[in-house]
Amino acid sequence: MQTLKYWVKTSPTPFAKIIRISWKPLQQLELPAIPLITPLLYRLHKLSYLIVTSLARRLYWTPLFKSQIQGGKRLYLYSGMPQLLGNIDVKVGEGCRWSGISTVSARWNSPKRPTLTIGDNVDIGWQTSIAVGSAISIGNNVRMAGRAFLAGYPGHPINPFDRAQGLPDLDDQVGNIHLLDNVWLGTGVTILGNVTIGKNSIIGAGSIVTQSIPDNVIAAGVPAKVVRVLTLAEQTSDRSSLTDADNSKYNPQYRSDK
Repeated sequence: MQTLKYWVKTSPTPFAKIIRISWKPLQQLELPAIPLITPLLYRLHKLSYLIVTSLARRLYWTPLFKSQIQGGKRLYLYSGMPQLLGNIDVKVGEGCRWSGISTVSARWNSPKRPTLTIGDNVDIGWQTSIAVGSAISIGNNVRMAGRAFLAGYPGHPINPFDRAQGLPDLDDQVGNIHLLDNVWLGTGVTILGNVTIGKNSIIGAGSIVTQSIPDNVIAAGVPAKVVRVLTLAEQTSDRSSLTDADNSKYNPQYRSDK
């Protein structure tokens, strides 16, 4: 096949020239959109896709995945089934939504079986990777946007000669990760081991968190640092009676827009 392509591209023969001249128009040949008919076909396509994916989720992906975890009541999987690598205990709360384009891996040489604990009403976005060295816990109402990475273990030792021999990472390189209730991780956030993200806190997109973050703050950057404290209105469900003074008390940077 490669020889034939080369001949068509380089041969001075009339036949090769005809092929070269006609090949590009043939590549661009397509059926035009037909009014009424093509939009109808598109709607039928979308409906068929919705029916097939819904049946696959309910009858195939979800039962398969729930057979490998504990809990998971009202679990909503989308885009397939998350990949579980290694021996790991996964506990999932109620009402969670989890992208099938995601991975959970367990440190294979851990002295005890790694555990991943997920609370209620948690969103885990697409292309998220959760690497559990010993234990990772995710609280209730946590939101994890796409491409989040919870790095509980590195997978390789620091010593280059040990790496060259394929030896595993050491126990002191492993760290637990805790995301407390209501945490929100932006797109592309990386959380390293031995880190706790406090309640209600938000981590900006693309940040790398190397140290624990307190409750009720917004943090961002590489490495992530606290940008500001959440106002009282931003951290409570009862906002009807709050005043500007209340917000200023909890956040010195607060400015009223009234």
